[in-house]
Amino acid sequence: MRLMDFKMERENLVEIGETVKITEGVLPSSWYYVVEPAVAMSANFSFRERLKAREGVVKEIKQTPRGFYVVVEFEE
Repeated sequence: MRLMDFKMERENLVEIGETVKITEGVLPSSWYYVVEPAVAMSANFSFRERLKAREGVVKEIKQTPRGFYVVVEFEE
């Protein structure tokens, strides 16, 4: 099991317990992930931190002064 945070700009775009699909983006020296359809975005990750799963379950939605964060659980 792996938990991963995704930054979400607006609330109510996903719900706790919802299964979400993830796409991978490539930068010159790192990778990032997007909850589709472009609902939330992850931080950048190095090669050894790459995500293997492409589907996960929303476990938590956090509201912080910096915005909303979606915590997604993956089985890896």
